[in-house]
Amino acid sequence: MPYADNQGSRIHYQVEGEGPPLVLQHGFTHSVQDWYRAGYVDALKHAYQLILIDARGHGGSEKLHDRAAYTWPIPVHDVIAVLDHLYLPCVHFWGYSMGGEIGYGLAKYAPERLDALLIGGSHPYASTWGTAFRDVDGTDPAAFLATFEKRLGASLPPAAKARILDNDLQAVAAAAQDRPSLEDILPTMTMPCLLYVGEADGAFQRVQEGAKHMPNVTFVTLPGCNHGDTFSRADLVLPHVTKFLHAMPQKGKTSV
Repeated sequence: MPYADNQGSRIHYQVEGEGPPLVLQHGFTHSVQDWYRAGYVDALKHAYQLILIDARGHGGSEKLHDRAAYTWPIPVHDVIAVLDHLYLPCVHFWGYSMGGEIGYGLAKYAPERLDALLIGGSHPYASTWGTAFRDVDGTDPAAFLATFEKRLGASLPPAAKARILDNDLQAVAAAAQDRPSLEDILPTMTMPCLLYVGEADGAFQRVQEGAKHMPNVTFVTLPGCNHGDTFSRADLVLPHVTKFLHAMPQKGKTSV
């Protein structure tokens, strides 16, 4: 498996397809496999060079159990390490949920690496995931699931619970971090941005509010969808994504 190195931590990534580079960054407890499972990879790999990244603590990336290994903005620098490893100066970046937070982080710390930014189910305001998991270290799977469902404000179906339990829960619990507000960067985000969120997502109002302060944003809502639905319903999301990406200036095909 291919890896990039960020100060001694291995970050796993996969490359699929050919065309303008498009990074796919998953959400909390997910991995690159979820993009395949939901149908995004098959739909996009014929038009884009997809760079799928496992966030640290997830999938094939380094699984440290020390919370200090995940403090903000380390996950942002993990993505930059992958881009550097692939000699990619600029990319389209698509992040969902936790991956969207990383997208806002890239807009703050490395905006020159972004041709376009796509963010689903994520807002730029302060995040308190670390506080929510403060007393949960991953050694008790039931406690982890209960905390996760409470945080989401929704019950997870059995298949989703089973996939979560396949994680190294101690690493994933350590990856649950508080993040400071990034709202100060919103007016500076001049790159084309697509922001989408389910109307039944608990983060809906904060995502909508953030969009009001972004100068070059396309804002999309998905009626009836909660946080999990919005990722799994690729049939609803992809038409908006492909329309947005097709409007981007084409710089020619890239391969690594």
